[in-house]
Formats: sequence, structure tokens, C-alpha cells
Amino acid sequence: MVKKMKKIGIIVAIEEEREEILDMMKDTEVKQVYNLRFIQGTIEGKKCVLIKSGIGKVNAARAAQAMLDHFKVDYIINLGGAGSLNSLLDVGDVIIAKKVIQHDFDITAFGHSKGYITGVGDFMESNPDLVQEFSNVLEEMPEKNYKIKIGIVATGDIFCTESWMKDKIRAKFNADVEDMECAAIAQVCYLNEKPFIAIKSISNTPKGDNAIKYSNNVKLASKRCANVLKEFLM
Repeated sequence: MVKKMKKIGIIVAIEEEREEILDMMKDTEVKQVYNLRFIQGTIEGKKCVLIKSGIGKVNAARAAQAMLDHFKVDYIINLGGAGSLNSLLDVGDVIIAKKVIQHDFDITAFGHSKGYITGVGDFMESNPDLVQEFSNVLEEMPEKNYKIKIGIVATGDIFCTESWMKDKIRAKFNADVEDMECAAIAQVCYLNEKPFIAIKSISNTPKGDNAIKYSNNVKLASKRCANVLKEFLM
């Protein structure tokens, strides 16, 4: 059981996601590292460290490495909104990331598949114990009006807006959602041999107008991720 470990790292990208987690934290204390504002505290009696990384893979990787270096967390959870790539998933549905990939990483010129990273491979896998524990928690939650799926997250440094791009990523990687941070955090954890998992809630569906939909739904997605985390830690 991974859940009983001493300290949990939580990484989100934006302020709306941070606020939902911070509302649940008690005994908070702020520590500044490299101009990153880490917040230590507890959720349901469990020690946690929270950081808002900012958007994109470099920001996410920077925050993850700083967290591992300075706070000695036992594992990292990435929470936040994501765009749906799977036509069966809609706003508010929840994805437990079993595997993640960087859809914009391309060294196919050297004979590798799209997304392949030297020394890492194609897909990076979340910690299987954490995947199972989150899955069990979600199944035991009261009746829900949203779907839950164990699936694949595709990460890239682009806010996906068009249907053709969504369909291309879905066809290439069989991914369920796309975001801009998850796989970068997973890669840092992989290289540091630390357990990782991501919980994503759908905030938009790329159809040309998803920037508007994202703004309207990011609060819902953020709250849903926070609720899932709270249930997990109870």
C-alpha cells in the first residue's frame, strides 16, 4: 500500500486547481524555493506539499525536481483539468492515468516511434499500486453523475484546440485526454525512481471553441480532482 507513506507531493498547473487543494489543507506553511511557492500542510491528517507549477512541460518538470530535492516526498500526484480526446468522455469525467506520453516529442528521424524518449521509452507508467488504490476509492464513492476511466494521458506544449489535432493524437497514441504537464512530471519521477500518478478531470473538448469551454469548466474540473484526492486520503 503506497497511500500510507509519510509525505505526498501535489503538483497543479494553475491557480484554480491550487485553490481547490489549498481549501482542504490545514496547518499550512509556505516555503520559497527558486521563486517557487511551496505550501506544506496536511489533508485528512496526511502530510502534503503543494505547488502550482505554471503551464507547460518545462515549468512542470522544474517544479517536480525542486519538490523531490527539497521536500523528500514519497510520491507525486499531478492533478488538474485536461482536454478530452475520447468521444465517450465529457466535461467533468475523471481519468486515472495508467500511462502517459509526450505526444510532441519526435525523434522519428532516428528510427524511433513518435513519443519515444531516449533512456525512458515510449509510454511512462503510473505506479500500479497507486492506480489500484485510486480506482478502489473511486468505486467506493457515493453514486456519481460522471464517468471514471483508467486511461492514457498525452502531454504536449500546445493547448489543443482543433478537432483534427484531437483526432490525430487519439489515433496515434490511443490517449483519452491531453494536457500540458503530466508526462513531464512523470519523466522526472521516473528518472528519480519516485512513484507517480495523475488524476485528470475533463475541462474541455477540442472543437475549435474549447478555450471558452475551458474557462467555463476549469472550476468544475479542479473541484472534482480535489474531491477525489480528499476521498483517497481519508
